[in-house]
Amino acid sequence: MVGDESAVLPDPDEARRGRSDRLSGGIARPIGVIARQSTAIRIVLGLALVAVGAVFLLVSMTVQTIALVTGIGILLVGVAVLVVPGDRAEGPGSGSRSLPVIVSRVLGALLVLLGAGMALWPAAGAPLLAQLLTVALVVFAVATVIRAFRPGADQRVTGIIGAVATLAVAAVTVFWPVLTLVVFRLGVGAWFVFIGLQLLVRVLWRRPQAPRAPGGRRGVRWLRTIGASVALVLAVALAAGSGALLGGTPLPVPDAFYTPPADVPAQAGTLIRSAPMTVGVPAGAKAWRILYTTTNPDGSPAVSSGTVLAPAEPGPDPLPLLTVSHGTVGVVPGCAPSLSAEPFADGAGTAMVDMVTKHGWVAVTSDYIGLGTKGPHPYLVGDAEARNVWDASKAVLGFSELKVSTGTVIWGHSQGGQGSLWTGQIAASYAPEFTVKGVAAFAPASNLYALAEAIKSETAGKTVSAYIAATWDKVFPDLDVEKNLTPGSAGPVERIGGLCFNGHDGLAAILRGSQVPNQIFPNALLAGPFGDKLKEQEPTGPFPAPLLVAQGLADPLVKPVIQDEWVKARCDAGIPVDYRTYPGLGHVELVGPDSPLTPQLEQWTLDRWDGKAPTPDCDHLPAG
Repeated sequence: MVGDESAVLPDPDEARRGRSDRLSGGIARPIGVIARQSTAIRIVLGLALVAVGAVFLLVSMTVQTIALVTGIGILLVGVAVLVVPGDRAEGPGSGSRSLPVIVSRVLGALLVLLGAGMALWPAAGAPLLAQLLTVALVVFAVATVIRAFRPGADQRVTGIIGAVATLAVAAVTVFWPVLTLVVFRLGVGAWFVFIGLQLLVRVLWRRPQAPRAPGGRRGVRWLRTIGASVALVLAVALAAGSGALLGGTPLPVPDAFYTPPADVPAQAGTLIRSAPMTVGVPAGAKAWRILYTTTNPDGSPAVSSGTVLAPAEPGPDPLPLLTVSHGTVGVVPGCAPSLSAEPFADGAGTAMVDMVTKHGWVAVTSDYIGLGTKGPHPYLVGDAEARNVWDASKAVLGFSELKVSTGTVIWGHSQGGQGSLWTGQIAASYAPEFTVKGVAAFAPASNLYALAEAIKSETAGKTVSAYIAATWDKVFPDLDVEKNLTPGSAGPVERIGGLCFNGHDGLAAILRGSQVPNQIFPNALLAGPFGDKLKEQEPTGPFPAPLLVAQGLADPLVKPVIQDEWVKARCDAGIPVDYRTYPGLGHVELVGPDSPLTPQLEQWTLDRWDGKAPTPDCDHLPAG
């Protein structure tokens, strides 16, 4: 039986209308559901990003934890880009399938992947993680621009300003990778808070149940524009400020004074030339730079510079001699104390000036080779530093401007503390013409191997390790130190090596130490010949005169427990030690002008000169 086709086949026009209605209804229903869910998701994302930013701003974290939290924040930003592709709600005919929205979603997915990578791999090494953060920031900036220019979007100027602000933060991550995670986490945290608040503001202002007044809409736009502009100003200030803070100051350039003549005397400890100093000389004193002969770590001839500080009216009689071994100032020629604007401020500077201006002593300080003169600088190489120090004092014996005694007291702080102990230790063999009346060391790097182990993962320790790596590779080339550093350390080591630790560069050197992703020296290196060489730098005595060791109990660099163990070992070996500890004082505060050590050190030095009995306290050391 053949029926009427019209009864079976639908009318084409009606079919098209039906399909259109079904399509519209089919699209509208899920979009409505997504829109309702999107609002809730935006609120959750906004609150989560504000919370992540608050954690950055308020909580102290390790590099790995910062990387983890940064990854979570970037992941949340990526989800926000996916959920909020534009400024207007999507719907039929809104262009939800347009190329800008597709690209925006692809970029959002990339942010999610980058954030997940950072969160799941926080120990990958800070430079790599910072590179991922840089990529994420650039992706977000691109996504922001795309959203701003999609059809129907408003606030294009605001979007562009926000994108430029994000790129400014990205510039900081390029130049200061780990500092972005450690020091400038505050800037990254503020960025997360800004994005989170922006999401929340959009939700609050995009739920109009009633017609909105035109003026109100303009007010919201101005609010967003002002917020984006403030973010831009802060981001640019962050980028510029980081460069000014961490770039260091231009180093002094050693002038012709530091260039030795062609006919350098063969005898170590011979004065080559001197020149009066006018900068940084304390009232009641006069000073000179000196250039003299000494030896390299391998014993070959070398030239070093130094300073001499004397009373303004020295008189005709020989004056007591203070032999000073200075602390860490850097490892390149421009870091020499004699080139500094404050050449006599290092270490126990106040006490040294008092000894000169109040008590009539002469203080001689070696720059060490490699500081001022050609290197390499024997950083924390005890025997080499001690020879540089002794040769400076020998040179002053032939200085026509002054008469000094061959009796001397030796001082030193930090690196110089290790140097003063070594100077005393080799006195009998290297400088028998001098009579050592006392040896004082303040927070000395007495056990270099234990110190390297204890601070290998700390920021200040990484800075010191960088100085060791930068110099020992030249002083002890057979160790191949720089070839065996932890991955990612070589670049920061090179940058830190070019900064001075004294003056304005001290902060830059410490902060750059935070750029090193992990400890500089791998455990395998510490366990091998390099570690043995570190152990060889420990001064064990005997010492030719009474020994004073001072230690701040709040010292974050030279750990008090390491000093305790070193002093106890000396006492157990029968070497009397006057060991003085100072609660609450750190590494620098110990030798500050207001430190209780300052007047005690002056009196101790005068007592040594007068031959008074020392006051060792080995019997009072804590057991352990």
